[in-house]
Order: sequence, then structure tokens, then C-alpha cells
Amino acid sequence: MSVSGDTCPRTLGVFLCLFVGVLSGGPPETLSLDGKWSLSNSNGSVSLAAQVPGCVHSALQRQGFIQDPYFRFNDLTYRWIAFENWTYTTAFNVSGQVRDKQKVLLVFDGVDTVSSIRLNGVPVGSTDNMFRGYDFSVRDVLRDGLNVLKVSLTSPVLYASERREAHSAYRVPPECPPDVQKGACHVNFIRKEQSSFSWDWGPSFPTMGLWKGVHVEAFDVLQLVQVSSVPLYNSSLSQWSVQVELLVDAVQTTNGQVSLSIPELDSEKSFQTQFVSGKTKNSFILHINTSREVKLWWPHTHGEQPCYQLSVRGFQDGLLILNTTSKVYFRTVELIQEPVAGSPGLSFYFLINGKPIFLKGSNWIPAHAFQDQISSDVVRNLLQSAVDANMNTLRVWGGGVYEQDSFYSVCDELGIMIWQDFMFACAMYPTEDDFIQTVREEVVQQLRRLKSHPSIIIWSGNNENEAALATDWFSIPASQRPTYTRDYVTLYVNNIRKIVQEEDQSRPFLVSSPTNGAESEREGWVAENPYDPHYGDTHFYSYLSDCWDWRTFPRTRFASEYGFQSWPSFSTLQPVSVKEDWSYDSDFTSHRQHHEDGNQQMLQQAAVHFHLPNSTDPLKRFTDTLYISQVMQAQCVKTQTEFYRRSRTEIVEGKGHTMGALYWQLNDIWQAPSWSSIEFGGKWKMLHYFAQSFFAPVLPVGFDDADMMFIYAVSDLSHDLKLRVVVTVLSWARPDPVCTLKSDPLLVPGGSAVAVFKQPVAALLAGCGRCTRTTCLLTFHLEDDSGRQGPTNHHFLCSPKDAEGLQRPNITAKVHEAESVLVVTLHSSSVAPFVWLDVGNVPGRFSSNGFLMVSGNMTVSFDAWRPTGVSELSRSLTVTSLTDVY
Repeated sequence: MSVSGDTCPRTLGVFLCLFVGVLSGGPPETLSLDGKWSLSNSNGSVSLAAQVPGCVHSALQRQGFIQDPYFRFNDLTYRWIAFENWTYTTAFNVSGQVRDKQKVLLVFDGVDTVSSIRLNGVPVGSTDNMFRGYDFSVRDVLRDGLNVLKVSLTSPVLYASERREAHSAYRVPPECPPDVQKGACHVNFIRKEQSSFSWDWGPSFPTMGLWKGVHVEAFDVLQLVQVSSVPLYNSSLSQWSVQVELLVDAVQTTNGQVSLSIPELDSEKSFQTQFVSGKTKNSFILHINTSREVKLWWPHTHGEQPCYQLSVRGFQDGLLILNTTSKVYFRTVELIQEPVAGSPGLSFYFLINGKPIFLKGSNWIPAHAFQDQISSDVVRNLLQSAVDANMNTLRVWGGGVYEQDSFYSVCDELGIMIWQDFMFACAMYPTEDDFIQTVREEVVQQLRRLKSHPSIIIWSGNNENEAALATDWFSIPASQRPTYTRDYVTLYVNNIRKIVQEEDQSRPFLVSSPTNGAESEREGWVAENPYDPHYGDTHFYSYLSDCWDWRTFPRTRFASEYGFQSWPSFSTLQPVSVKEDWSYDSDFTSHRQHHEDGNQQMLQQAAVHFHLPNSTDPLKRFTDTLYISQVMQAQCVKTQTEFYRRSRTEIVEGKGHTMGALYWQLNDIWQAPSWSSIEFGGKWKMLHYFAQSFFAPVLPVGFDDADMMFIYAVSDLSHDLKLRVVVTVLSWARPDPVCTLKSDPLLVPGGSAVAVFKQPVAALLAGCGRCTRTTCLLTFHLEDDSGRQGPTNHHFLCSPKDAEGLQRPNITAKVHEAESVLVVTLHSSSVAPFVWLDVGNVPGRFSSNGFLMVSGNMTVSFDAWRPTGVSELSRSLTVTSLTDVY
């Protein structure tokens, strides 16, 4: 396809147009090579049509050579694919107009991963990094008429192994993943998605392919490769400016004029410039007119997300040679690490536009093992689900990929802040010159692609590698430790950090996560204890401690990872399994669990507070176990998150001022047990429904400590509130309240957590008739003179398995339609904890789910993600509560 004139190809997330008319004899030409290619293995025994962008696994499945790779044990059955070498081939015609251009480039936006490229039999280049683009000059290789392009891909598993063998001076651990992951080895020796060789939540599918677009670009004078715009605020002058960078590929040195403007802000400036021959970065500063009010970009629930249009035009001798527009968002971000009164160490929190923001959210992993199967609709649905659960932050984890452009654009639009890792995780890495050089190019390209997005608020060098080195995950002898520390500093500090500082002065950079931040830097970049709660961020997992006991959690400055596993719904597992798989001790359930002892840990944690399912019907026992795993996970993560949220204002025993809670993890890569709150396919687990409440902007949090009942009011709002708490004491045996208490109103400043209720549990119960810890429970909400503020919360005074009077609620459900909304009306004869509505494979979500039903009647609505109706929803609906599983 040839693109010229006033048509703009969408390149790297920015609309770019070039006009080089009279000066060059014609406009630039772009010829897309996306579409149907042929694909074959090394000996030609497998040959098929393949789509580009795409990967080998997807092509084999689409053409019927393999089944669904996610079905049952197919991740093992199809291991052979990653051990083969594969060749993509296409043929295309090139017009004389293209061949006559001064410069003709063959551009690959993304190759996975190691390849050699031939055009008309002539070697034109090679690739070794999934995370960067490549271009090769091919003007002298192109022919009139038909041209044949071959991309020969090397087995990533064999390549990684060969690189490991060549690194003979010392090992670079880990050699292989744990056996339970059923993965491939030495992924740290290849620059590709680290989790593609397996992870503790995902399969081993070491992919190969042309995972992004391929095209030919031809031009005579210059080509605008990329535009980035980074707003900067000068607080002393109270003035905004925009740093605009144009990445230009010029055939020869060209003089011209660049004009920048944001019409809506009445701001414009022209610059005389020189585009030097070759590919160069050209920087310009546009000062914003101080008489115009600049609307700021804010995180979700803190304000709006307005944007402005930046116009960039280039002229040569008065003729327009360059014309593009780009979005600009204005916001500032600072990471504050300073002494804290009454506490050793340093604070760790983010200021957005000068306002301290508590970061609430989760961690993002790749949404599919095969990147070509992740549509923009899937991405938007997952991100919408995040904001619908009151999240304002996602951490893009360092073992996946730098996400597609649409991911960041939707985050900009929805007000989701992004903690962006560079793609290094849970490993040491080599530092040979060729490895460092490809990483440097990767980092530069990704920074230039992504830094215009206001959603990205921090860059982080890696996931857990400081902790791995500091706490000796890999049993490195003390005498060799300096070698690994030197390599660590070389890669993340002397290279990645240095490049970030050169390319982007608008955001903070952390070398790792977890880290002690400024303290780690002071200790030579590897702290003695990177998990120290007095500094930086922490990752914390404890599967066997009682997760209802908040004392087991670290009172950290910032919790960037924590969580518990659960199983997905039966409707999610059913398409990739068969009847013999549907028991908790089947080969399938064992095979799908990639975390050591994970299935047993879930049952052990659940058994602390719940009776385990004991149905004599094998299928019911299995589905009940899936349910109880989700109940356990939801309640565990709720308890931990509420602990972090109520710790935002306090210092207790020198610890506290927690300003972030990002649980592990948001989404799934396949149908399997994991820490996710959203199942593969988009279905919300019980945890995600709970997150809707525990991440609410205003929240009551209850806990008891030494037989004293406390309730805190937590507020993320900018303004103060005067709140009272209303506590309802209920009997497990009947839905009517035993008694209700109201506190006096108390001032709750914006951005704080304040204790609004404190009473001995014994006195509380004594004032309510015959209540005891085992016969009664509490619900509570906050209110002011205008009404209720935030959700209703609950506190169990004993484990539900010890509750006296808890009985089968005999819930009935009726689906009907009211004003074009599907509604479910529920009736219960008694108190029912963890009421779960499931509509099988009907995509959508309920307004509330997994709830404590304390009144006889309740209605919830269903937001369908495809057309459905009362009849289908009624047929599909099942209702489960806690006492239905034993």
C-alpha cells in the first residue's frame, strides 16, 4: 500500500504526515508488508500460510496444524515448536517510484526474537531483541517487479542455551526455572519476554514471529520517525513548557524551520534548525502562554484527564515538508523520599500536580502468551475493569513486554497511573558488549515511544533483582558477590539509569522493585535489606500465616506486591479441560499449578477460617473448591489492603505512612490458578468485586486489637469530611439487626485515615443483649449530614466455621429487566456470607458480588458485554453462599 499526499500513516502511536513536493520530486512512500506470508520449519516438513503481525504458534493453530495450545497438557505436547527454526517468506512488488528514492528502508517494528533477514537472497540484517525495532537500508537490493523477503528465526530455547554455554567465565543464574513451572532454561540470555519461557502463573510458550508490523519506507529528503512531547513545569516562574523531540532521518543535511503550536493555549513558536544527515534527535522547547489556564491531567477519581493538540510543522524555503499533530497532557510527578517524624528511614510517596496521592491498584502481566491474540478490545476491557474497581495505578511488571501503544493511550484517557518496569525480572543478566548495546537501543526506543504518556509516572529498572542479589536467592559464594554487584550496577545504573536521565527529566527512576530507593543508592545500589519497611517499596508474600491477622503484614511505606492465589471459575476452565480433569487432585489441576505447593496452600489458608467443601458429588466438590479458593483470596487481600490503607497517616512503632497498595496481580495469561483478580477472558473473580469496595475513595476499615474494636475512616478526597460511623450488630441466626450504634461526628481531613470508633469488644456485645463473638457479627458504614459516604463494610468476630446459628439461607433469585437494565432480585431467609452470582460464560459483570447478605431482599444489576436477555441470564445463573459448600 502506498501512502502519500494528505493521508497519514499511524506510526509509533503518532499521526505523521510528510510533504516533500517540489524539492524532492515526490512525497515519501510507505509500503506495508503486513498480511499473508508463508511459514515453514527448517526441513520443510511443515509449510503453511501465516499472518503478519503474528507468531508461529498462532499460525499453526489457525491453519489446523495444532489444537488450542491452552487445551489440557498442550503446553507440553507442543514443546517441539520452540525447538525448531522457522522461516517467514513474502513476495512483494515495488514501483519505480519507490526504488528511485534516495533512501529506502526495510522496517521491522518488532521481531521475536533472533533472526537473519534476506532480501532477494542478499543478507540485509539480523535481530536479537524482541523489544526494539530495526531498519535496514535496502535501496540497492530491491528489484523492479517481484522481491522476495525471508526472515529466518532461530529457536529461542537453543539460542539462549548457546549464549549460556559461551558465557563460561561464571554462571549467570538462575540456570532454569523450578521444575513445577515446566519451563525452558536460560531466558536471561535472550532479550525477549522473560515469562515466555514459563513463570509461576503461566505456561512455557517460547514464541517466535514477526509480532509487530513490517513495511518499506522510501524518501528523498527526510522522514519523521517519531514525535515525543514532555511537559515541564518551572515552579519558580509558574510556567509550563513542552519539550518536543523530533526523531528525523535525513538523507543529507537540510536547513529549515520548525513551527510548534498549541492553539487552545495560544502558544506558538518557530525555530530555525538544521536536520543533520542520518537519524538524529532534534529538541525544541515551546513555552506556554502564562495568560492561559492550563488544565491538568489527574489520576482517576482525583480529577479530569484533559489533553491538548500539539501541531508540529516543518518548512524548507517556505514549502511545507513536515506536518504532524500529537496529544499533550500536562501533569507533574515527584517521588518524595525524605525524613519522617517519629520514624527512622525515609518516606516514599508520589506527588501528582503537587498533591500526595495514595496509589491503589494492581500489577499487570501479559494478557496472552501470544501477543498477536491480544486485541485492543481485550486491553480496554481489562483497563476499564481496573478503574471500575476504583484503581488508579497499575504496575507493568518487568517479566512481560513493554505494552502496545493502545494500552498506554487508554491509561491516559482513564486516568490510570503506570509504574513501568524495564523488562528484567528475577535473574542476574550478562553484561557482554553486544548484550549491553542491544539493551541500550531497546531502552532508548522505548523511552522515546512512551515518555509522552502522562499515565507513566515512574520508570523502574527491574523486578526483584536487587532483592535476589541482596538476599542471595541464587547461592552465590561470598567471594564472587562483587562480580555480580558490578554487573548489576553496570546494567541498571551505568547504562539504563544514565539513558533515562538523558532522555526523560520529567519522571523519577528507581533501579529496582522492591528497593530501599535513596537508601539503596547510598549503600551502593544493593541494600543489605531491600525489604526494609522504613524505606522504598516492598513485596510481601506469606501463604501459611493466618491472612486475617493484620499483625503478620509489614507496615511498609509502599506495598507494590502482595497477594494470594485462587482458582478461576469452572466456566473459564471448562473449554480447556475434560470431565476427568474436574477434581482438585487430578493431573490437570496439578499440571496447571506452577507455584510450588500452591494448591495445598490455598486449602490450608481456607481451612483456617472455613469448612472445606465435602460434597459426595465429585463435580460439585470441585466447583465448591474453586469457590472457596476465591472466597479465601478475596478476604485475605481485603484484610491486607485495608491494613495498608488505614496505615497512611499513622506511625506505629516507627513504621507506617503507607502510600501505596498494588496487589499481585490484575489479569491472567491463561486458564489456571494464580494471584489474579480477573480471570483469563475478563471475568471478575470475587477479589475484583471486593476491590471495588476496599479501594473506594472513602472507606470504613474495622479490626480488633487486644479485644478492642477499632474502626477507621479512610479518605482519598481532597476536602475534609465530618463523619460518624454507624455500627450494626447482627446475629448469624437471623437477618434483623440486634442493635445499632452511632459515633459522634469526627473531622476526617482529606487524604487521611482517622480512628472514628474505639470500644472493647466485650462491652460492645454486652450492650447488645445476648451477643457473643461466635453468635454475632458487625457491619458498619460512614455517614455525614448529606448521607452515607462510601461502602458498607463488615467484621467477623470469629471464623465463619465457628459461627453459631449460621444456616442455609435458601436464596431465591429472579432475573428481570428494568429500564433496559438486567436486574437480579434475591431473597434470603437468613444471613448469608459470600453470596456469589455466576452466569457461566455470559460475558459481563454484576454491580456487586461475593457480598454479605444481611437483609431479606437485595437487587443487583448485570452489565452485559454482549447482547443477552432475561431468558439466557436466568438459564445461566447460579447462586452460591458459604453454607452451600459443606
